Amino acid sequence: MDILNEFIEVAADPGAYARRIRASGRSVIGYYCSYAPEEIIHAAGLHPIRLFGTGGDSGIADRHLQAYCCSLVRGALAESLTGRLDYLDGTVFPHTCDSIQRLSDIWRLNTSHGFFADVVLPVKLTGENARKYLIDVLQRFKRDLESYFDLVITEESMRSSIRTFNTIRSYLSEIYELKSRNPGIISGQELFSIVRTSMVMDRDVLRDKLQTLLQELRESVPGREGRGRRLMLVGNACNHPDIYELIERSGGQVVWDDLCTGTRWFSGAIREEGDPIAAIADRLFERQVCPSKHKSPTARGELLASQARKHGVEGVIFLYLKFCDPHSFDYPYLKECFKDMGIPSMLLEIEDSLPPEGQILTRIETFTQMLGPKTGAVHAETSQTGREG
Repeated sequence: MDILNEFIEVAADPGAYARRIRASGRSVIGYYCSYAPEEIIHAAGLHPIRLFGTGGDSGIADRHLQAYCCSLVRGALAESLTGRLDYLDGTVFPHTCDSIQRLSDIWRLNTSHGFFADVVLPVKLTGENARKYLIDVLQRFKRDLESYFDLVITEESMRSSIRTFNTIRSYLSEIYELKSRNPGIISGQELFSIVRTSMVMDRDVLRDKLQTLLQELRESVPGREGRGRRLMLVGNACNHPDIYELIERSGGQVVWDDLCTGTRWFSGAIREEGDPIAAIADRLFERQVCPSKHKSPTARGELLASQARKHGVEGVIFLYLKFCDPHSFDYPYLKECFKDMGIPSMLLEIEDSLPPEGQILTRIETFTQMLGPKTGAVHAETSQTGREG
């Protein structure tokens, strides 16, 4: 598919695409967290872009960071200090983990990317007081954008952006559902590129391209069949498309994920009527919760268990960045949740580069073989087979 190649090209070099956007006269605003209020940035006529912290050699960041900071934070700071983010006109830091919060302070003191905002979201996403506080935070962010860029963000532009993002999220959700039902429709690497590009591409252009891609995928469903054990990826930011190929070579197929560069980024729709700021706040409350936020002690386990049942998951791979505290605290509980369901799991800790290919292949092959022989076709939403051990 020619259109799929466009997604792959942008995903391979997000910076090149961002520079073209900036050259066209639009200011580019970067963010590192899926809780960033992109709709407000887009409504201002600015271009929101996800930054992935793939700075390569992060040694230059070591003088600013403690040894226990994850590779995402190190790579993010290295990208900035080495000039690789020269296309940015501003940066937004939502309140997430401790390392990102400290990166925000270091960033403000040591880099020069124009507009800067800390969006201090509540940690506890329950209760009317937290909701009112979040609405105040988003209103303040809107005012800061208007003041810095000397513009007015109208309610109509907000509603238009909300409709655009709702459409994008709907298309991505359907693409995921199609792959869950027919894992061979596209490869894991291709799905990775689609989502990654969706965080980078002009959202109005993206909406139309996703619609075209989705139509092509719908028409290709009957002729393609996936093979391999049905696996779910759970973790934080995944910047390694190679991991999907290694999983497929090892006898697995990723049919669903809970990643902040996956379903957590596009889950949940925004109410299109009423106050736009309140509607955006409500979606942040109701979307798939991140381990750095809190709804209830069992919220994430219940959600992931429901997703695993719906998509006929036979095994779970926890793909964690080393030194990620929120996910590390999350892991023992989630592992037990899947164990209680009879779904085996394994943990892969990664950094800015993957471990040696042979090592990963051996581990994943052993895991997929441990799942036991297939007893027949596994269908999303209905199957409970293949969950021995």
